[in-house]
Amino acid sequence: MGTRARVVIAGASGFIGQRLTEALLPDYDVIGLARAIKPSTPGLEWRVCDLFSLLQAEKALAGADYAFYLVHSMMPHARLTQGSFRDMDLILADNFARAAADAGIQQIIYLGGIIPDGKDLSEHLQSRYEVEKTLASHGVPVTNVRASLIVGPRGSSFQIIEKLVKRLPIMVCPSWTRSMTQPIAVDDVITLLRSCIGNPEVYHRAFDIGGPDVLSYLDLLRLTAKAMKLRRWILSVPLEYARLSRFWVSIISETPRELVDPLVESLRHPMVTHNRLLQERLGQPGMSIEAAIHTALAYKQDLQSRPEAKPQVRTKYTQSLQLTDGLRAHERFNDVRSVQRLPLPHGKNAVWVAEKYTIWLPRFMYPFVIVEVDTERTCYFYLKFLKKPLLVLSYSSERSTPDRTLFYVTGGLLADTRSPLRGRLEFREVLNGQYVLAAIHDFTPRLPWFIYNRTQAIAHLFVMQGFQRYLAEVDVAY
Repeated sequence: MGTRARVVIAGASGFIGQRLTEALLPDYDVIGLARAIKPSTPGLEWRVCDLFSLLQAEKALAGADYAFYLVHSMMPHARLTQGSFRDMDLILADNFARAAADAGIQQIIYLGGIIPDGKDLSEHLQSRYEVEKTLASHGVPVTNVRASLIVGPRGSSFQIIEKLVKRLPIMVCPSWTRSMTQPIAVDDVITLLRSCIGNPEVYHRAFDIGGPDVLSYLDLLRLTAKAMKLRRWILSVPLEYARLSRFWVSIISETPRELVDPLVESLRHPMVTHNRLLQERLGQPGMSIEAAIHTALAYKQDLQSRPEAKPQVRTKYTQSLQLTDGLRAHERFNDVRSVQRLPLPHGKNAVWVAEKYTIWLPRFMYPFVIVEVDTERTCYFYLKFLKKPLLVLSYSSERSTPDRTLFYVTGGLLADTRSPLRGRLEFREVLNGQYVLAAIHDFTPRLPWFIYNRTQAIAHLFVMQGFQRYLAEVDVAY
């Protein structure tokens, strides 16, 4: 690394991240975050980082000046994942924002989605908006760049469209395909993202970006077929059948349902820019949609024609999209991640919630469960007739704060402490204290997997649902 400004990119190995890294290297030193070890090259340093770990995030962002956040969490993160992708996104973004503040980052630039008018947003778009607020919640200036569909050879949405056109001579399209969108070419996105670095005029602001053309998804399918020189019958019918359409989109495009469902659900909204102030300032109207499609297809064809191009490896969760970044933990270990969103009573904090949990649980599970808490706040969970604890949770005073209480799983009959993964439980405030997330990370059960799934995993959700009701009642009382 030289004396140039350092830019860290979360999501550097993804579709946008790779192109952004190439664009930045002539003028910046780049720190790419990945979940697997990658060889560094001149100007590019790769750092291993699991963003579910605040400690790893702090180490990964150390020494950087600016940060890009290109992470969207819609795929499983463990062999067993309990919780919505919205809540997973909250933890990832909160860890990144906390680490950025700790590292003295001057600006975070986030590539999110256009937020339509109205309150009835899809889960996907609600998540994008919550990430914006979360990234800004720890004092670092944030620039939010909001895009609709990004047209590029590895873009998830464009790949789905391309495969539907390639594999279906006749398409009977539901009503959501008549929704309007304003696609933008990936090269235009990179230019706009790059222009935001270190520009105080874009701090604490959000900008919609899009190409010059506004069209329906139906027209986008037709233009893609034309660009691919394929004759296709594409018919629109005034029917919704959302569940069925999500199913066949997943099957035909060989794309995981975890990715397809949120994307298709969002298509009921018009994804059109409210304005294009950032582009107007830079004089960047963007590439036409036809040119963007042709460029994406040509780039992909060029890659496939190279002798060194490797065939894409398919995994259980990423059959057709390059969504993995090295070997995931759930491909090696029987690990569990569970994230539950709980109401935070007015005037209370994460420490209060953690303490109430240890008091409430024995009452809720009476007469079966006993909880003992020592002077160091270590929690021992027992069955009434067993001398050995079921779980031992050791309080981390060094890593805990009033808005985030952390315990490590250090023992107990139900925990496999031989695993290299470090199990932990946390209670974390998010969205300016509106909620608290109760999260278990990297927990490895000792029970055989098929027994754990049918007993302990179910019991955990049952307990958290009970605790959620309790906190809601307390909130009403206050």
